[in-house]
Amino acid sequence: MNRTRLTLLLPAVALTLAACGGSKGIEGLQTFTYPAGDHRSGSLVYAENPPAGGPHNAVWQNCGVYSQPLYNEYAVHSMEHGAVWITYRPDLDAASVDQLKTLVDGRPYTLLSPYPNLPSPVVASAWGAQVKVDKTDDSRLKTFLDKYEQGATAPERGAACSGGYGGTQ
Repeated sequence: MNRTRLTLLLPAVALTLAACGGSKGIEGLQTFTYPAGDHRSGSLVYAENPPAGGPHNAVWQNCGVYSQPLYNEYAVHSMEHGAVWITYRPDLDAASVDQLKTLVDGRPYTLLSPYPNLPSPVVASAWGAQVKVDKTDDSRLKTFLDKYEQGATAPERGAACSGGYGGTQ
């Protein structure tokens, strides 16, 4: 192939990869932009369900595995610190919940909890990013965790994920 033809082809290949998420993209990934450090009290309303950033309580949620729903306002603060929050529908079967527990086991910057009225059976959220999946064995969950737990989008990456609100199960 001559150099001119290759030069014309490269932009088309780049556009195709971008449209498909690239070789390292996460299919279905949604991204959002939120300023950091917006601490507020009380119950807050979020654009996403569950939230993927925004105003939050001044106290963060302790990272870990929970059997009850969490307060959005605390979990969002944990995401600001670099945590990934994996939520699942409360009626998800026990084997699937166990699979999620195994997925987050040993990861110090994760939250796992049921979440009522989710748009899909499982949703992984980080500061400014979210992916919705139908199955707990979806490889996008691990890819999301690998990319976003303590990832570059976290405004206060490395800040505490313990010593805040709540005790895990």
